[in-house]
Amino acid sequence: MAESKIVKACLILIGNELLSGRTQDKNLAFIAKGLNEEGIQLGAAYVIPDIPDIIIDLINKTRAEFDYVFTTGGIGPTHDDITSECVAAAFGVGMFQDAETAALMKARVEERGEKMNEARLRMATFPEGAELLKNQISIAPGYKIQNVFVMAGVPRIMQTMFQEAKKYLNGGDKVLSRGMAMDLGEGTIADSLSALQQKYPDIDIGSYPQMRQDKGFTVSLVLRGRNAERLNLAHAETMQVMRNLGGNPIEEDPETSQASAEPEGK
Repeated sequence: MAESKIVKACLILIGNELLSGRTQDKNLAFIAKGLNEEGIQLGAAYVIPDIPDIIIDLINKTRAEFDYVFTTGGIGPTHDDITSECVAAAFGVGMFQDAETAALMKARVEERGEKMNEARLRMATFPEGAELLKNQISIAPGYKIQNVFVMAGVPRIMQTMFQEAKKYLNGGDKVLSRGMAMDLGEGTIADSLSALQQKYPDIDIGSYPQMRQDKGFTVSLVLRGRNAERLNLAHAETMQVMRNLGGNPIEEDPETSQASAEPEGK
C-alpha cells in the first residue's frame, strides 16, 4: 500500500466575543470541510482572546508545526482588532498601507455618504510581505504571509477570502468517509469498536450518539481514511459486526448526518 501524502492545517479563532459566548462560531465547520476538499486535514483548532502575546506566540508555534495556519477575526477598524499587528510582530516585519485597497475603500465609504478616516484605513494596512485575499463584499481584504492566512471573522466575508486562499493551497490525499446509523447503544458496541480500531489502525472510527426527531435515539458511526479499498473493507466488516451484536445498521452519508445531541456516557 502506497504511503499517503498528508497535509495538515491549523485554525486559530480570535476574539473575546467567542470566549464570552456572545458570538457563536460558524467558521470552523466551513473551513474544515473546505480544506478536506483540497486534501488538507484540519489537525487542530484554537479559540483565543484578543491578547497580543497569546496571538503572537500561538501563530509562531503553529506555523512551525503545520503546513498551513488560518486565522479568523480581529482585522476590523476598532481598537480591539489587533490581529494584523500581532501577525507582523510574529514575523518580525513592519506594516504597510496598500494604496489600491485604500482607494477602493475610500470610494465605497463616500458612496454611502460617509468620510474615510484613520480607523477605516487600518483595514488597508497589512504586514510587509503580505499577499492580499480580496473580497467583493466589504472591499477590505484578508491576506497571506508565508503559510499563514488571515481572514475576517464575519462568516460571509471569511468565505470569500477562503475561496481566494484556495489558489495558494497544495493538498495531499483526501480523507474519505463512510458512515452508518444504528439502534445499539455505545456501551453495547464499545468492545467491538475497540477490536475493529486495532484491526484497522489506518482508519479513524468515530462513534456519535444522538437523539433524532424522526428515529429517536441512534448512534452514528463514521469511518475515515485515505485509502478507499481499506475504508470500504473496514466499513463492510463494521456493518457485519453490528448485525452480529443484534443491531440494524443503515448506511448514511457521514457529512449530512446530524450532530451529537445527548451522548451516552460522555
